[in-house]
Amino acid sequence: MPILHRIFEFYKLAYQYTQLFPKKDKYTLGQEINSLILEILELVFLTANSRVEEKYNILQKASGKIDLLKILVRLAKEVKALDNKKYIQLQQKLQEIGKMIGGWIRSIKLY
Repeated sequence: MPILHRIFEFYKLAYQYTQLFPKKDKYTLGQEINSLILEILELVFLTANSRVEEKYNILQKASGKIDLLKILVRLAKEVKALDNKKYIQLQQKLQEIGKMIGGWIRSIKLY
């Protein structure tokens, strides 16, 4: 599934960036960002293997977690744990993943 691949690649990039966070942020904000990405990956995987009736609720939960992740990435930029270039790169990839999930949600609503 293309979305699983995108989330997987996003995690690898975010992991690299969070390893560069200052120590005080690495084990709090950085760890929370990484955990949230893994939760989203898990939810998308569960959706792919769920019945149609269950998919909508799982995807809504994943969409909410993506919104929270956007806020945490922005917070990382605001506390200067993340520079502008890395922030923009992560936000662009998050927007893309969010659009893919949004499209999936819309396609399920048609059933």
